[in-house]
Amino acid sequence: MNYTLSTIAAVCGGSFSGCDRTVRTVVTDSRSLSCELGAEPLFVAMRGANHDSHEFLREMYDRGVRAFLVERPVEPMPECGYVIVTNAIDALQALAADYRTQFRGTVVGITGSNGKTVIKEWIAEELPADVKYYRSPKSYNSQLGVPLSVLMLEGDEQLAIFEAGISQTGEMERLERIIRPDVVLFTSLGDAHQEYFRDIRQKCDEKLLLARNASKIIYHSYYTPLKERIEARFAGVGPASPTGNAKVGNAATAGNTAPHRAMQLIDAAEFPEAPAAVVGNAASRRNAQLVEAFCATMGYPAPAFSTAPAVAMRLEVKEGIYDSVLIDDAYNLDLNSLALALDYLHTVALGRRRTLVLSDIAQSGQTDNELYRRVAEMVSRAEIDTLVGVGPKLKRYGELFNCSKVFFASTDECIDRIDRQFVAGCAVLLKGARDFRFEKLAHALARRSHTTVLEIDLDAMIHNLNWFRSKLAPQTKLVAMVKANSYGAGNFEIAQMLQYQGVDYLAVAFADEGVLLRERGITMPVVVLNADADSFDLMIANRLEPEIYSLRSLSDFATAVAHAGETRYPIHIKLDTGMHRLGFMENELPALCDALPRYPQVQVASIFSHLNCSDIPEEDAYTREQIARYDRMSTAVSTSLSYPVIRHTANSAAIDRFPKAQFDMCRLGLGLYGFGYEHNDALQPVTALKTRIVQIKHLPAGETVGYGRAGKLARPTVTATIPVGYADGLDRHLGCGRWSVLVGGRPAPIVGRICMDSCMIDITGIDDIREGDEVTIFSAAAGNDLETMARVLDTIPYEIMTSVSNRVKRIYLKE
Repeated sequence: MNYTLSTIAAVCGGSFSGCDRTVRTVVTDSRSLSCELGAEPLFVAMRGANHDSHEFLREMYDRGVRAFLVERPVEPMPECGYVIVTNAIDALQALAADYRTQFRGTVVGITGSNGKTVIKEWIAEELPADVKYYRSPKSYNSQLGVPLSVLMLEGDEQLAIFEAGISQTGEMERLERIIRPDVVLFTSLGDAHQEYFRDIRQKCDEKLLLARNASKIIYHSYYTPLKERIEARFAGVGPASPTGNAKVGNAATAGNTAPHRAMQLIDAAEFPEAPAAVVGNAASRRNAQLVEAFCATMGYPAPAFSTAPAVAMRLEVKEGIYDSVLIDDAYNLDLNSLALALDYLHTVALGRRRTLVLSDIAQSGQTDNELYRRVAEMVSRAEIDTLVGVGPKLKRYGELFNCSKVFFASTDECIDRIDRQFVAGCAVLLKGARDFRFEKLAHALARRSHTTVLEIDLDAMIHNLNWFRSKLAPQTKLVAMVKANSYGAGNFEIAQMLQYQGVDYLAVAFADEGVLLRERGITMPVVVLNADADSFDLMIANRLEPEIYSLRSLSDFATAVAHAGETRYPIHIKLDTGMHRLGFMENELPALCDALPRYPQVQVASIFSHLNCSDIPEEDAYTREQIARYDRMSTAVSTSLSYPVIRHTANSAAIDRFPKAQFDMCRLGLGLYGFGYEHNDALQPVTALKTRIVQIKHLPAGETVGYGRAGKLARPTVTATIPVGYADGLDRHLGCGRWSVLVGGRPAPIVGRICMDSCMIDITGIDDIREGDEVTIFSAAAGNDLETMARVLDTIPYEIMTSVSNRVKRIYLKE
């Protein structure tokens, strides 16, 4: 990318002013490190319902940015140039579309309901070594992600691969204008993101818009609705044979989808299946056929399929050895993905030393000298403390890196010889090409090796956070609940994300939880909801803010603050409006209002209460009475003070169901984690509990399984043992067929009683299952969701989430 601001203004239909700077990269997030700062960046400021990045123009200026694309007139700064547009995303899309017209390589667009990133990464692994290619980072497939990924092209690539994802009508038409693919590959088609489409046919038609100017379509006829719509849209165009020689028809008969162009239709089902013993289940084998069809269509050598694909779809964050934080982003190594990963390392480190474990980079299309000079510049801008290089090329160019550094010839040597000092207490980023097999290194550096893992989807959590934010009035603040180890999801990792996302407060149950957050680098305000006198000194030492619910707690805390030599220490007054757990009753308010001025050591930061039935429609009359009572009580306290305070009572359900109860701030609890109240389909559940099969048995009818012989087999049965039991949080009441896990996407009921550390499942009739295959205990995406499990157990999702044992490894997923 190489544009002057005046040219950008002409392309985007905006107005230009100031210095006509040349720009080569785009930055849209003011909070990011942006490892390419210094490479003539353009900062794009956007306005949303609850954010306005125009507020950070001065900060970006101080960091060296001199070119800005904005949505409103701003005060000029020295040496800067500006492009003013009505809508920044529209402008970026227009700019990307213009840049695409300059590209002379082959462009591939990948779309579908699932598997886009899997197939994109798999194709990249199979490309010949002499092909210079570009692939969009991870899942940059949205209305913003696609133009950003197109603008990352260097321009001399032979092949560029982009994902295109949509969730409603109208979106694909915009993405097609940007990508203009020569080849379109359709992955699976299912119910994902179906809520804004009339039916599956309409979704198919929307996705087919991506191919309206393409010359080749690759699809799999197993996905019948997609096959039928392709045949309906592209009448007279025949499918390709397994050799890739397509029957070519005139697409002018295709309902104007691709007028006046010849088109090849390539059905991947016509290609041989890869061995199940290597590739895995049926869905993976179909993906393999799509990869094979692509390679044949492009004239590349056929994939070997000698090993199973080990494609890490999402960045994973987990606890590492020696109190480290491990960021595993291996198997996707190029300059763009390295820049994004370094940026994420910057957000996670929070005062920790930063270690980058990096392998040699292949297929960059640049000379080694040019490539590693650029890598060294990125490492320097990311303020890496220690570089651990793996591979001969990094060692050869080691003098370019101005940081502590050590080099190993291979991954095995690194595992054997890496020094504790490079890991202990650090934030460690693993970034390796597939050939270096960094999964062995990740296993060696991970703190826990339990086969059972709890996956936490940080992107889903951010989606939920932003959905609730969209319901808030402007300037309304937000406090997020991270008590009880963030409902079992993990305290520091969730708190770090929330701090980065600009939440105003965090809330924990006990002082120890808050102290741990402070020790891990969390600096934002933290409220302690169950504050007791024994922990007051500890709270003050760590700048934790207490909930004050009685005159005694007020007096005791004021005394502790005075003893610490503090004044005007923030406190949060809890009112009891009907739940009768903790808080001041209405008849106690005169005494409270009289007492507060006598304690200058403290200052009321907020006054709050709790709506205990806001998610129950039958109790709406009671909830409205509670809100009115809170309004009356909080007004009485706030008007007795000489300074402003924050008022808040709305929880997750009330944010949506009782918008008049927002006051100055709202509290986001279970809704952040994907639950809140019945029939709320907008939220995305965050957690998934998964494990793997450790043994398979073939048992005759009449045998029994497990303790007490409770699992009696009425027919010949194939059972699998999985290493998860009630000590991991799998409730014993789910045994004897009351709950089914998912194996290969199909239900497998639990047989017999659940043991402490394991249980047995019935996999009879599920084909192609092997020891080591993944098993899903619960996951909304997989269909056996946590709310259903809660109904089986006659409980609530809270209880199940907080019951997952700490011995279960937490893995945090991030695009």
